[in-house]
Amino acid sequence: MLNLHSPLKSGPWRNCLETLLGRPLEVEVRDSIEKAMKILKQKMSKEGILQEIKRRRYHEKPSVKRKRKIREARKRRRREAKRRVVR
Repeated sequence: MLNLHSPLKSGPWRNCLETLLGRPLEVEVRDSIEKAMKILKQKMSKEGILQEIKRRRYHEKPSVKRKRKIREARKRRRREAKRRVVR
């Protein structure tokens, strides 16, 4: 088990640790917990954390993974081209 209070949190292993655990998302609770939960869900959605969790739930064959990456790249390029035309 990885001790999160170890020297790994700072130093040369920090990037490796962030890759394993992901970046922490912090939300400040001011008015209500419901608003904070909504903001947290929005941040998680924007970062793609929920999609990543769903995708990693089951094993993905290399051929399916390759096709998914091609599809995502195509979608990303289409979105970027659309943004350039709008501006």
